[in-house]
Amino acid sequence: MHPLNRWWLRRRHGAGEWAALLQAAPAGTWVSLDLETTGMDPARDHILSLAAVPVRDGKVWLSERFERRVHTGRRFGIESIRYHYITPDEASAGEPITDVVRDFLHWLDGRRLLGYYIGFDLDMLAPHVRALTGFDLPNPVIDLGDEVAARQRRRRPDGPVKLDFDHITTTLGIPAMARHSALGDAVTVGLCWLALQRKGWPAD
Repeated sequence: MHPLNRWWLRRRHGAGEWAALLQAAPAGTWVSLDLETTGMDPARDHILSLAAVPVRDGKVWLSERFERRVHTGRRFGIESIRYHYITPDEASAGEPITDVVRDFLHWLDGRRLLGYYIGFDLDMLAPHVRALTGFDLPNPVIDLGDEVAARQRRRRPDGPVKLDFDHITTTLGIPAMARHSALGDAVTVGLCWLALQRKGWPAD
């Protein structure tokens, strides 16, 4: 979000429910975010689970995580279940999306968001954020894939860019944590980000 837009939102909402969300992002702190969904179309599909973990001081703070299962009445098939392992019965026992997003925004405050292809996650969240707050999510965003691509290009300007998640984790020496669970992927992205900050992208 442009600084001028953030300034305007603080002027308008600075004393309201979302004041903390509009504060400047604290230095050296990120929140690694991941969603599991019924599919890959933000216009048609629904959120099934949301997880996020703070990343700061060289650590992923699992003890401070945010993790919720989301209720959906939408039917989804076996191909979706094979990806995220959430059954329709488990989804029907989740919490209403409005409650989950409200609690997440209060938990998030102004911290920077981190993710892998995080644009999709933000597109899935966007209508719920706007319905609650009246504005788009203002937090600064870092995409792990974009950071890896930039560092690969610096290493080998004419070489191929490899952004497969398994390639990233293997290259950085990070074990994949419960792949295709929201919490597992959020933790893995956080660990990859720390490794990238600490030692950069290795030479081939």
